[in-house]
Amino acid sequence: MTDTQPVALITGAAQRIGACISRTLHSAGYRVLVHYRNSEQAALELAKELNQLRPNSAATLQADLDDMDQIQPLAAKAINTFGQLDLLVNNASSFFPTPVAESSQQQWDQLINSNLRAPYFLSVALSEELKNRQGCIINIVDIHAQRGLQNYPIYSIAKAGLQMMTQSLAKELSPEIRVNGVSPGAILWPEADAALSEKDKEELLAKVPLHRTGTPKDVAETVLFLAGSPYITGQILAVDGGKSLYS
Repeated sequence: MTDTQPVALITGAAQRIGACISRTLHSAGYRVLVHYRNSEQAALELAKELNQLRPNSAATLQADLDDMDQIQPLAAKAINTFGQLDLLVNNASSFFPTPVAESSQQQWDQLINSNLRAPYFLSVALSEELKNRQGCIINIVDIHAQRGLQNYPIYSIAKAGLQMMTQSLAKELSPEIRVNGVSPGAILWPEADAALSEKDKEELLAKVPLHRTGTPKDVAETVLFLAGSPYITGQILAVDGGKSLYS
């Protein structure tokens, strides 16, 4: 392998949107580092799939991003695996409701850590390598960073912080590193505690000008576009079917 093949670290990459970002970057010629916390089997299967398409082009990295002691080791492994790093995609995220009257410090810590603290300190840990490579950072934000989602105040606060982090680091790390964000709207329906009823889904889509959900590929293609756009930094692109046109 030569350094003509760039390397991307995608956090939370084993499933859903993260897995699609991994496949899309890989198909564009990237070697990919598939980060996961608990989804080991899915991560291994994804890396195997990608390595069958192009040998020695994918690897897995495990780390709990809620644990600050694991950030620096993850950064070191990310650089050492292929000997370089050109792109960091901060995708890993926790998402669950926190109605104000029922919210707790534990929920605050979990949502802030995964959506804001970990992306910041991982970006810092990798900044020297990314500067050397004239690389970039892409953060997966959320349209609710601008208009808070009802019953999700802590999540919305965390994503608002990630939006400002994107803009701040674009200044702080320039000119060597570009920093941009992608703000998805209704892409995949949330699961588990955050699952929506069919009525809720219909009401949400009624407020989307394109009247449909997007796909993980829509987000992944936007990540690829930003990664390959050398004169764009500090920007956050909404991939939401027009939802952010309305309150």
